[in-house]
Amino acid sequence: MDATSNFIWHKQVSLKVSILAWRLICYKLPTKDNLVTRNIISHGSQFCVTGCDGLETVHHLFLSYPVFVPLWSMVSSWIGISSADLDSLHDHLGQFIHSSRGSRVLCSFLQFFWLGYVWVIWNERITEFSRLRKTQFT
Repeated sequence: MDATSNFIWHKQVSLKVSILAWRLICYKLPTKDNLVTRNIISHGSQFCVTGCDGLETVHHLFLSYPVFVPLWSMVSSWIGISSADLDSLHDHLGQFIHSSRGSRVLCSFLQFFWLGYVWVIWNERITEFSRLRKTQFT
C-alpha cells in the first residue's frame, strides 16, 4: 500500500468506516464477484442486487452504478475540483484527495467526505440486499 492508502485512516472517522475503506481498496469486500471467486455463490447470482443487470463488483458499486455516478460529478463540481473518474478505487481516492491543491483543511475534508460517501454506498447496498432477501422469503 502506498501513501494514498494512508488517507483511509482519519481521526474523525469511525474505525469501522476506515476498515471498510481498507477492505474496499484491497478488493476484499464481500461483493458478489468476490463471493463467486470464493465459490460461496453461483455464477448466476453475481448480478447487482439493484437489478440494473450489471455484475456486482467493487468498480460497479462505487464508480459505475448509474445512481451514484452523477453524485461524484456533482460533488466534484460543488467543491470545485476536477472530477475523479478512474477505473481503480485506489486511484479515485488519490485523485480526489490530491485535488485539494496542498490545503491541509481541504484535504482533510475531502478525505472525510470520501470515506463517508463510501460508507453510505456500502450500507445502501446492504439495505437493498436485505430488502430483496425478505421479499424472496415472503
